[in-house]
Amino acid sequence: MQHPLPLSVYKFGGASVKDAAAIRNLHGILQQHPAGQPLIVVVSAMGKTTNALEQLFHLAHSGQDYRQPLEALRRFHADVAAELLPQAPRDEQGLPACGAGEASLAALLQQLGDRLGAVSKGEYDRQYDQIVSYGELLATCIVAAATGARWLDVRPLIRTDHAWREARVDWATTERHLREQVLPLLGQGVVLTQGFLGGTSSGQTTTLGREGSDYTAAILAYCLGASSVTIWKDVAGLLNADPKIFPNPVRYPEISYQETIEMAYYGASVIHPKTIKPLAVRGIPLYVKSFLDPGAAGTCIHDCKHAGLVPAFIRKTDQCLISFEARDLTFISEENLEVIFGALAQLRLKINLMQNSAISFSVCTDWHEYRVRKLLEALREQFTIYYNTGLELYTIKNYTPEAIRELTQGRELLLEQRTRQTFQFVSRTTPPSS
Repeated sequence: MQHPLPLSVYKFGGASVKDAAAIRNLHGILQQHPAGQPLIVVVSAMGKTTNALEQLFHLAHSGQDYRQPLEALRRFHADVAAELLPQAPRDEQGLPACGAGEASLAALLQQLGDRLGAVSKGEYDRQYDQIVSYGELLATCIVAAATGARWLDVRPLIRTDHAWREARVDWATTERHLREQVLPLLGQGVVLTQGFLGGTSSGQTTTLGREGSDYTAAILAYCLGASSVTIWKDVAGLLNADPKIFPNPVRYPEISYQETIEMAYYGASVIHPKTIKPLAVRGIPLYVKSFLDPGAAGTCIHDCKHAGLVPAFIRKTDQCLISFEARDLTFISEENLEVIFGALAQLRLKINLMQNSAISFSVCTDWHEYRVRKLLEALREQFTIYYNTGLELYTIKNYTPEAIRELTQGRELLLEQRTRQTFQFVSRTTPPSS
């Protein structure tokens, strides 16, 4: 079954559903969508809920008392639901009747509490996915009730492998599920579902990587033949720099898929790195627009040619610089690199920057204490290993000499690298005082 009208996919992140006022604003945006035209809405966890769930899981996994933060999380969602649905009846716990069956607010909170109580010492990543996924489930339960959209559980539809916390999509199975089960719903009103989540063939919940709701929107668009995807942000579009970090950012009115993929790869926070490829394969344009100013132009990401772009400035925090030296002081050979790359891949430590000299090989990765400790254990007999934490990685895409001078001034550069279009450097978080 194919939908007769162009299908749009909207994605709303945590900031756009952070409280009752934000959800009302989201509802207003949905009401501006042309009546009768199919729409799927992808929603992230509310505000900082994912961070709160990570804390809850850490407490449970380490055997600490998590009751107080769990109650705070319960109260937060209950208060937002009560403000949005003042006429809804309350249950015996005072929770607004929101959703139905296993998708009700009360049922989801009960499930979360039960799962936290069952957390054990082992299988950290698998258990992480089962707990942290409740952010999206709770948010979509509330938003669906407040907007009148049809709630859809995405977990049985997006089929993944068992690579917990960064699951890989089984595209053929996912496309078949979505076409069979979602296409018939599109003529019945707005369909609203969770970002970030998937599921295994055995029914266990997986996550697609932090900030993975953008990727969910792309998966749905690719599999269902959407005409466009719109990501609603708190910025005016795709900017050349994060306005919270860099002054006077510039909006790109349009930009190519390739440029956006590279910016996302280097750490630009507006778009999840995996989002662009499925859209580019089927020529689906991606719009980045502001939920604070829905009528503004935003940015169109599509297959286009453009002249030279203004430099893009990207910062990744919480970085770790790891250096390897062969214990016998031999050169770093291809055989050495094969061992290092194999260990990094097995531990899922993504290389953000790398550089080698005659007797040393250095990589910059995101800091994951558990994974880095495992790396040291695996390679310490073969290599002398040094590492620094608490670092930042800066990237200037389409750099100019002026841009390099401006960003490096007053910083201690531990490693730097330059190619034709990209300049990167690793520095300490706090520049030394002048």
